[in-house]
Amino acid sequence: MEVYQIRMKVYLLEDIPVNSVQTRITDFIDRAFLKKRELSVLHEVNTYKNYCYDLLYPVEADKIYKKGNIYTLTIRTIDKNMADFFQQICVNTYTRYIKGLNVDFRILPKKIIEFIYTLTPLIVKDERGYWRSVMSEEEFARRIRINLANKWNLFNNDNIDENFQLYTTMEFLNKIPISIEYKNVKLLGDKIRLSVADNEIAQKMAYMSLGTGLGEMNSRGAGFVNYRWL
Repeated sequence: MEVYQIRMKVYLLEDIPVNSVQTRITDFIDRAFLKKRELSVLHEVNTYKNYCYDLLYPVEADKIYKKGNIYTLTIRTIDKNMADFFQQICVNTYTRYIKGLNVDFRILPKKIIEFIYTLTPLIVKDERGYWRSVMSEEEFARRIRINLANKWNLFNNDNIDENFQLYTTMEFLNKIPISIEYKNVKLLGDKIRLSVADNEIAQKMAYMSLGTGLGEMNSRGAGFVNYRWL
């Protein structure tokens, strides 16, 4: 498995408030999917999409991304075909708000990862509501592990059990829940930092998470992960 990173320069055709930027980026990527039939079909299927993305950079102090400015959109994936798509097709896409310009492509090296931390809120969905109201921290962590194991097993046709040690410590980086908008609904999530355990499976999962994100709704901008090597 390799993690492909695409840093795309984008030009804004309209102002975008920070609380709407994930929706606008998602619309931009979805528009590009329509240009490639097999990916437009994948977009409609309820399965792991194996890519994730960050917010635009740099972040504006007044929380409004400006019309006429150029920003960087970082997208990562573990799927080579998806990486080629982002480089060749997505970069030539535009919507009312965003126009792709050019890309910088690299494969993230495999080194021992000391910790990973989410730059966008991690979402663990539950029909009962926000996780803190309905489950323990242990169950929350278990759901993260299960999600990673499922992504790994589906992509690699493997059967790794979810009962592995992923981290030694987990730290929450926000004091109150962070909301993200999705289809006119506000979902609550958290930013976390995990000190990755020193075992083979944990290191594999941490590396994969750089390309898939942590938790759910990664193709909608949730759970994008950054890292520090040991």
